[in-house]
Amino acid sequence: MLAKGSFSWIAGMLLFTILTGYISKDRSGLVFVTFFILSIIGSLLTLFFFIFFRDPERSPRGDEDDAVSPADGRVISIKDRTICIFMNIHDVHVNRAPLAGMVTRIDYKPGGYIPAFNKDSDVNERNHVVINTDSGILELTQIAGVLTRRIVSYISMGSHVKRGERIGMIRFGSRVDVIVPDGYEFAVRVNDMVKAGETIIAKKTPYLNTGIT
Repeated sequence: MLAKGSFSWIAGMLLFTILTGYISKDRSGLVFVTFFILSIIGSLLTLFFFIFFRDPERSPRGDEDDAVSPADGRVISIKDRTICIFMNIHDVHVNRAPLAGMVTRIDYKPGGYIPAFNKDSDVNERNHVVINTDSGILELTQIAGVLTRRIVSYISMGSHVKRGERIGMIRFGSRVDVIVPDGYEFAVRVNDMVKAGETIIAKKTPYLNTGIT
């Protein structure tokens, strides 16, 4: 399955490959070499786009209260209630909702091209999403990377998302930050590899029985 919003990229590169291949046909000399090379490059990029824009089916693990990862990639930071996950170029770039709930806020901000793992990436293009869950408020921020400035959102304010549901995509290198609700503790560590919609990143802390009635 291919990610929503990827058709134009794949179709455009496929058309480029076909056109350059057609132009190189029955040509000779430098013209043939130039357009043949362009056709080969187009074929490789088309294959790359098919791989990059893949969107496999995922099934959330654990209980409904367990927060699943919003992205494929590596955990690069955990601080207080915030976890940061960096997606490399070879990771699936479709993002998913960690918990079920109502989308109450979406703030999109254009920005620059600093690598998403850099601490100064606050200036980058980002999409801040607030989800009101049964366990409290969850905040998720999609941060675009150095290669492109395009975040594709699949949701809108007022919509209800399921746990593990697709909520958007970030093209090429990027990062997702999540602030979990109060009462959660993280189930992963820095440098752990996680999968969107599958890996449990945080669990709800059980209430302590104090014996008070």
